[in-house]
Amino acid sequence: MVQQRGTAVHEQFVEVAPGIRLWTEQRGPVDAPALLLVMGAQASGVGWPEPLVDALTAHHRVIRYDHRDTGRSTWPFEDRPYRVTDLAADAVAVLDGLGVERAHVVGLSLGGMLVQLLLADHPDRLLSATLMGTCALSTVPYTRPDGSAVPVDALPGIAPEVLEMWARPVVDHGEAAEIERRIAHWRVLDGGRLPFDEAFFRDLERRVVAHTGHHRVGTAHGRADDGGMLRTEELARNAVPTLVVCAPAEPVFPPPHPQHLAQAVRGARLVEVEGMGHALPPAVHRPLAAAILAHTGAVALAR
Repeated sequence: MVQQRGTAVHEQFVEVAPGIRLWTEQRGPVDAPALLLVMGAQASGVGWPEPLVDALTAHHRVIRYDHRDTGRSTWPFEDRPYRVTDLAADAVAVLDGLGVERAHVVGLSLGGMLVQLLLADHPDRLLSATLMGTCALSTVPYTRPDGSAVPVDALPGIAPEVLEMWARPVVDHGEAAEIERRIAHWRVLDGGRLPFDEAFFRDLERRVVAHTGHHRVGTAHGRADDGGMLRTEELARNAVPTLVVCAPAEPVFPPPHPQHLAQAVRGARLVEVEGMGHALPPAVHRPLAAAILAHTGAVALAR
């Protein structure tokens, strides 16, 4: 147990499969409802910004964790390849390992897809879900406000500048150069509607490297088998209170992807965070925390 910014923080490793351990962190009142944060591809749990995590502890025992092949968790992919769906099973195993029966769950990017898998396959473990920066695991067409239908494969794709950056080979020129590369990546993902906070993202990536213990770039999640992820019918039957965060500057899954997601997941509500892209800069921490807490609070009142 350590103390961080006046809040008790408990770090623990959870074994999710034989020989595979995931780093976890719990912060906030131990008797408060659990809230599990699920990060995106190749992103460790430390990628959830400290101020956002701290804001959520006002009403929750907040849990964040490192996926396989990130941070302090086991990096097994080269010897033991796994499927993307296994990463969703890991989230359930984290809850099991920490003794959490049901939790509010928040997912970003790939994490939003993993949370959809939990909605479909393990709804009994969720108190609520919040999805952001992701696309629907559904083949249901998007219905425009005028009533016309748009097939899923006709929805907007990833912004060209993002694709161009992702296509560049990553060459190891040392830790300092790697941090600068990551900052440039965040600048593109941020979306351009808010002033880019370079100092914030530099500090974030320095903490990620320090937490991980090295600056090597993982590629396992991009190479993992992503078959068997569609959950069209299950999401259409969803009964878990779900919030979809719309990021108007999103360059990876731009609008109307959030609107489509809110249609594909039965009963989902949509809320927009002004200026937000595919990143979590300081300007979005307060409105995002407020939206999440309003959602989980409404669920608590309804129970």
